[in-house]
Amino acid sequence: MIRRFEECDAQEVSDLIARTLRETNINDYSVKYIENDVKILTAEYLLERSKCTHSYVVYEDNKLVGCGSIGPYWGSKEESSLFTIFVLPEYQGRGIGRKIIETLEQDEYFLRSRRIEIPASITAVEFYRKLGYDYKNGINKVDDELLYRLEKFK
Repeated sequence: MIRRFEECDAQEVSDLIARTLRETNINDYSVKYIENDVKILTAEYLLERSKCTHSYVVYEDNKLVGCGSIGPYWGSKEESSLFTIFVLPEYQGRGIGRKIIETLEQDEYFLRSRRIEIPASITAVEFYRKLGYDYKNGINKVDDELLYRLEKFK
């Protein structure tokens, strides 16, 4: 079941993100990098961000297993960005991430945009590329934040 994020989900989503970063993304990033992200992606941060994005949560058997968000790209009405797309490690590879992307691609922020950008982790870059996102401006190297910038045009 996929539904819109609610205020009561914030802590559980933050915990899901922290666990996924520590167990999956740790294969591509240092502990210091991961813990910095964990420090930023708190329940309070997610609640604040949800005021300007549309966030979704995925439940399977009453357990939170994934999340994702979409919002305007720097306030643009013609461009949007996807954010904080995570699936619990033991649920990865089951199509949940694809369902999250499909849900985000039906959201009004996606539908009104001509271009969608994803700041993609090293861990997830190939997943997004399989779903039609490609390197922004053809640059297939990580930036200063150690992220790939991917985009899709409609």
